Amino acid sequence: MESTKKRESASRLDLACKRRLLVLAVALFAAACAGTATAPAQAVAELRGNAILDHLNAVIDWYRHALTRVQTVGLPSDTMYQFNAQSMAAEAAQLAFQSAQAEALLIPAAQPPSEGSAGGTTSQQNIAKLQSDVEARISVLKAQISALDQQIAGARKARLQDLTAERDRAQGELELRNAMRDAIDQMAKFISTNGESSTGGLEGSISELRRSAPELANPNAAKTAVKPTSAPDAMPASTGLIGEVVAVYEQLQAMHQISQMLQETARVQQAALQLKSPLQATLRATIQQGQQLASASDSPPGPTQTAPAPSKPGQPAPSDQTRRQFDLLAARFKQIASATLPLSQEIILLEQSSSNYLQWRQSVAHESNVILRSIFLRVMAIAFAIGIILLLSEIWRRITFRYVADLRRRRQFLLLRRIVIGFCMGIVLILGFVSEFSSLATFAGFITAGLAVGLQTILLSVAAYFFLVGRWGIRVGDRISVAGVTGDVVDVGLVRLYLMELAGTGVDLYPTGRIVVFSNAVLFQATTPLFKQVPGSEYAWHEVAIALSPGGKYKQVEAQLLEAVHSVHASYGEDLQRQLGTTERRIDIQMKAPEPHGQLQYTDTGLEYVVRYPVGLHQVAEADEKITRKLVELLEQQPDLQASVSGFPKIRAAVKG
Repeated sequence: MESTKKRESASRLDLACKRRLLVLAVALFAAACAGTATAPAQAVAELRGNAILDHLNAVIDWYRHALTRVQTVGLPSDTMYQFNAQSMAAEAAQLAFQSAQAEALLIPAAQPPSEGSAGGTTSQQNIAKLQSDVEARISVLKAQISALDQQIAGARKARLQDLTAERDRAQGELELRNAMRDAIDQMAKFISTNGESSTGGLEGSISELRRSAPELANPNAAKTAVKPTSAPDAMPASTGLIGEVVAVYEQLQAMHQISQMLQETARVQQAALQLKSPLQATLRATIQQGQQLASASDSPPGPTQTAPAPSKPGQPAPSDQTRRQFDLLAARFKQIASATLPLSQEIILLEQSSSNYLQWRQSVAHESNVILRSIFLRVMAIAFAIGIILLLSEIWRRITFRYVADLRRRRQFLLLRRIVIGFCMGIVLILGFVSEFSSLATFAGFITAGLAVGLQTILLSVAAYFFLVGRWGIRVGDRISVAGVTGDVVDVGLVRLYLMELAGTGVDLYPTGRIVVFSNAVLFQATTPLFKQVPGSEYAWHEVAIALSPGGKYKQVEAQLLEAVHSVHASYGEDLQRQLGTTERRIDIQMKAPEPHGQLQYTDTGLEYVVRYPVGLHQVAEADEKITRKLVELLEQQPDLQASVSGFPKIRAAVKG
């Protein structure tokens, strides 16, 4: 009796310890679970194979998008956020498969298996039965052959033939059974590797999904599936406007991709919560049953309650029944917890992933705001610089019109202004927009080579322009002769030269009303000479020639003719003197003053007296007319002078235009 009481006391102590441990375990899970309790069978029945598979598909898609969708934009923190997102995605996918496998074991307990699942199980069972039957028959045949070998060794000659024939039949059947075993093994291997999804129901579908992501089959997939990649080169601190605009566009795309991942993470988290709710309900119901059973076992019998009757023979004692109930609850709790715990961890990882994506998006948004401010400041700086250049251009123009009275100088200053202002604006725009000057230099080199070949004549004209407008070049108003055309310069452009054509008979040249256009490159053509007036001199040389009669008073003719020309030259001689001073200052050469002078010479017709005189380019006709009238008056007033000459005087150009 005493030993029986000790055993009962030890049994009660063991049962109480197990009960307290179970109550402590379920209390820890109860702290994380809230809500009303439902029956275990009703809660587990809410699980559906389609929901589990949909959740796995969503997790796999989310995992793959986490690896490939978001592209880094070159920020130093991108590598950290990307590695965290990919690591958590791999670990969450691994936990999702663990939970799905545990949930698949719970579903047959609450709902009947599908036809495909039953068929798959039956096929596997039949193959297993065939394998066992063949193995048993092979063992029997091997034992039979071994026994026949022993009998043949000690058999008489009369039975030796029968025993040998029987052993041969057994050996043939053994070979047949071995071939059957090999074929059955191949079929079983094929079904186990390739037929799980079609013959294994929900578990086969889960295995098929796991094979679609082989890197997740490794228990350490969260550590090995994602390898940290080297961080891309950080964006340069100072780039051009185009580079900054491109960077902002890439960052906006990255923010959009991160927002899409946030939405997808929220959808996966919602699906996980929906799967977790029936499991939580089952856990709460199991916890309540354990608490009720523990309270019923701990409460002592009241004064009005009688002691429990002794158990009948063949029936379990009340303590054994309570222990079995606790064991069933513990097994049930472990089964449901094995599905709930990975799912809860997955939800926590999804929340951390959402937080990681939020921080990543905030980091990219902050950098985008910085670049946007930089773009705004750069645009304002470019606008300010262009404004300053335009202001200087306007000041230059006003100063030119106010202080430069010479039209030719004014046009040169205005042309120089356009060149300088255009160059400055080009530099400002290039420095503002271009970010890769090495690429720009290479591109400019190819462009320059192409322009040099294709625009050779134009470039030559531009180069000639600077010679034409130089110190000894051509000015507007100069009279020049080029390619047989004489005219006054109207305009000297960057690539073209404009002349007002002059033509006439004798010594007088008149505008024809036509503008002749030459390329500036004519300056470099050796076969087309260009003639121009000496800088500062605007006069030409004419001559009046008169034939002398034999025996006439040629000295009187010389004196009278030279005096007549001098009298006309005196009216514009001072203007020519001033031009001479200007010319000497320009070319630093002392020149003889242009004055009329006479010369007696022989010609084919006889003796001739010629008087050469300078005449202004714009007073040619007027001066020649005055000299002609003066000579006519002399010949009419002095008959002896008229008798000394032969014919009429001739006025002509001393130097052809």
